[in-house]
Amino acid sequence: MLKSKEWNGKRYHSLNYFLREKFGEKIFKISLDAGFSCPNRDGSINTGGCIYCSERGSGDFAGDRRFSISKQFDDIKAIMNKKWKNGKYIAYFQAYTNTYAPIDVLRSKYEEALEQEDVVALAIATRPDCLSDQVLDLLEELSKKTYIWVELGLQTTKEETATIINRGYPLSTFETALKKLNDRNINVVVHTIFGLPGESKEDMLNTIRYVASRQISGIKLHLLHLLKDTPLVKLYKEGTLEFLSKEEYIDIIITAITMLPSNMVIHRLTGDAPRNLLIEPKWSLKKWEILNDIDKTMEDKGLYQGLCYSTK
Repeated sequence: MLKSKEWNGKRYHSLNYFLREKFGEKIFKISLDAGFSCPNRDGSINTGGCIYCSERGSGDFAGDRRFSISKQFDDIKAIMNKKWKNGKYIAYFQAYTNTYAPIDVLRSKYEEALEQEDVVALAIATRPDCLSDQVLDLLEELSKKTYIWVELGLQTTKEETATIINRGYPLSTFETALKKLNDRNINVVVHTIFGLPGESKEDMLNTIRYVASRQISGIKLHLLHLLKDTPLVKLYKEGTLEFLSKEEYIDIIITAITMLPSNMVIHRLTGDAPRNLLIEPKWSLKKWEILNDIDKTMEDKGLYQGLCYSTK
C-alpha cells in the first residue's frame, strides 16, 4: 500500500513536493501579466469571454500590465522576500491568453522573464486554440533550455457545459493541442472547474477520468467562483445557479484525487478569489481550512492519490 510519507506527509503528489524534488529547494511562482488579450474577448471567437472569468483574465493576483516583465518580477519578488529569504522562481504568465500575440512579442516576453535572476522554469497559461505551429516551435526551443509547462483551460469535458460557459472551442480542439504538445515533449497542466452550471458529481468525475487517461503531467482543480462584473452574475440573478457546499466540494475533490495517477502533479486543490470581488461561495475564502479538511479526511479514511486510478 502506498504510504503518505512518499509525498512528504501528503496523501497526494503536490506541486510543492514535485518542485522540491526537482530543484532541491523551495520554488516560488511569480505571476505575470504580459499585456495580452484573449480571442474569446476581442471578437476573434467572441466578445464575452468565459462566463466566470474576471476582468483581469484570471490574473487577479498577477503583476501590473502597465509595467515591464522585469519590473513586475522585481516587485513581486520583493514582497515574497519579506516572508521567505531563500528560493528560486517560476515565471508564470497567468493573465489572459499567453500565446495570443505575434511570435516576436512572445519570444521577447518569455526571454525577458527567463533572464531574471534565479528563474528556473517557465509556466504559460493559454487556450488550446491558440497554439500555432510557430508558437509550438518557440515553446519547444525554450523547453530545451529550461523547464517549461503549458497550462490549458479545459474546465470540463461535457460539451453542453462548455457551451453554457462560453468556452469557445470543442473538446476535439483540446485533444489536438494536447497531442501537439505531447509530440514535442512539452509538459501540460490542465485546469478543471467543479461546480459549473448544471453539472452533476458524475459529470465532474467524468472530466477527471478523461484527464487521468491522457498524457498530462499536472492538474489544477478549481471551485467555481462567482465574481462581480462577470457574465455568470446573470445566471445568479436569474436563480438558476447552484453552488457546491464545502462538504460537497471536499467529497468530490477527494474522490478525484484517488482517481488520478500517482505521477500526475496536483498543482491546486482550490482556487483563490479576490475577497473584494467574490460573491459566492463565501466559504471558499477559508482556503487553509479547506486544505486541512482534505488532508484530515484522506488520512482518516486511508485514501491517497492513485488508489482508484484505472487504465481501463
